[in-house]
Amino acid sequence: MKGPELLASYEDNWETTMGACFPGEQRIVVRGADLFDSFKESGWMEYLLFVVTGKRDKKLANLLESIWVYCTSFPDPRLWNNRVASLAATTRSTAALGISAGNAVSEATLYGLKPIKGVSDFLLKVQSELDQGIDLDLILEKKMKLNRSIYGYGRPIVESDERIPPVIKMIKESGYFGGSYLLLAFEIEKKLQKKYKVQMNIAAVYGALLCDQKFTPMETYYMAVLSFSAGMFGSYIDALEKPSGTFFPLPSCRINYKGVEELRVWEQ
Repeated sequence: MKGPELLASYEDNWETTMGACFPGEQRIVVRGADLFDSFKESGWMEYLLFVVTGKRDKKLANLLESIWVYCTSFPDPRLWNNRVASLAATTRSTAALGISAGNAVSEATLYGLKPIKGVSDFLLKVQSELDQGIDLDLILEKKMKLNRSIYGYGRPIVESDERIPPVIKMIKESGYFGGSYLLLAFEIEKKLQKKYKVQMNIAAVYGALLCDQKFTPMETYYMAVLSFSAGMFGSYIDALEKPSGTFFPLPSCRINYKGVEELRVWEQ
């Protein structure tokens, strides 16, 4: 079925097992569970985890929430996605638009969401190749020759990642340390550090942790999409409290002009 026939089958018809609300009946169903009965003592992160994966795990939800706090929600306006929220505030745009735009650019290649999804996919593929008897050194050498980098390993500004020790401590305290993918992530770091001087970053820890919990790469991605938001709120509020248009202004004299047209001289 395709084309008009496919569209006709969906006209006024959306079949779903995800959920529905029933106005006036005091009933909301989420993945077959009654929201009011099943989640009256649940936190938001536990609910998000259930929506994304269908799993109920309060301890894991609390751990993920702590990782969000420790790793992704710094209210520093110099960070790329926070900068977007601050720019929105300095133009007096709304918080909803600023935070939405900041979340959109969190889907970056070097930072943020793509590395989190990418390292999950990478670890699953590495384990599959190891199961086929392929040597880990050969796997990593091939990957580095092909892409010159691996998601979850290396940082653009500094080599080490200060977030890893406290997060590993939390993972151990929560009883989630020792999974095969997390151990694999550290084994990969040893080999990359020895040959390429590349260290692990926090994305590898997050991805490996959720691989050990049987998350797919897409589920891991979903469970990180909003993780930067709290830092954006802080950056937005801070910029909103300052004069409009003052967020990191750049005078024209700092622009290294290489064109052939004569520069316009602006009056002071």
